[in-house]
Amino acid sequence: MNLEPFLIRALVASVVLGIVAAPLGCLVVWRRMSYFGSTVAHAGLLGVALGIVLEMDLTLGVIVVAVGIGAALVALGRQRVLPVDSLLGILSHAALAAGLVAAAKLAGQRIDLMGYLFGDILAVTAADLYWLFVGGAIVGAIIAGLWQTLIATTVHEELARAEGMSTRRAEAALVIVLAVTIAIAMKIVGVLLIIAFLIMPAAAARPFSRTPEQMVLLAAIIGAAGAAGGLLLSVATDIPGGPAIVLLLAAGCLAALGGSVARGQGR
Repeated sequence: MNLEPFLIRALVASVVLGIVAAPLGCLVVWRRMSYFGSTVAHAGLLGVALGIVLEMDLTLGVIVVAVGIGAALVALGRQRVLPVDSLLGILSHAALAAGLVAAAKLAGQRIDLMGYLFGDILAVTAADLYWLFVGGAIVGAIIAGLWQTLIATTVHEELARAEGMSTRRAEAALVIVLAVTIAIAMKIVGVLLIIAFLIMPAAAARPFSRTPEQMVLLAAIIGAAGAAGGLLLSVATDIPGGPAIVLLLAAGCLAALGGSVARGQGR
């Protein structure tokens, strides 16, 4: 069977993104950072508007804004006036609203809001693949280089600091890789579904993993398979690609949870 070039690009993008997102998704699950990630993701739409205004690459615009928002969240997280979850809730929806307003006010510019909000995997271009491979390499290199520090910080931050590990460096690294991953994933699964795409493979892998590395490997397999399966489901049933991928991954999560519960009751 001959596949159209756009289908090949979409398939490659979905599989690579599933692999790239696996270690970051595991870290988000371990550190309970899903709301933090949602806030950074919602700022992505503002990055698109910034890229159009400054006539720069849109992916680069998203990276710049996402890193800026992430850094601001890290700094504001140390204040004691508001609980962190309340602060994240405020900034998350404020960032999304600002992005929608900015997009609406760009006179003469056509922005595919549905594509950015929910993804358009079949519209992936060669340039998107370039960003995916380059961004994925950066994410992989940062995580591999700081893996032990990230794990130690996740388990016990104060103990990791006492052992001389740079916990702030690890925190900054997470912000960077989260921003880069969100930027390169936006075209595929959209702003509103990125965090679900990150955490679902990790959540499905967790009941069957005994080590962090095993969980990352299993999450990568689940993420790649779910992304490719969601793409095929999208093409076969004529439904949006991003939601199809997330629905398939959600089914995998429920199956994994059900299997884990059944296995626990059988002991």
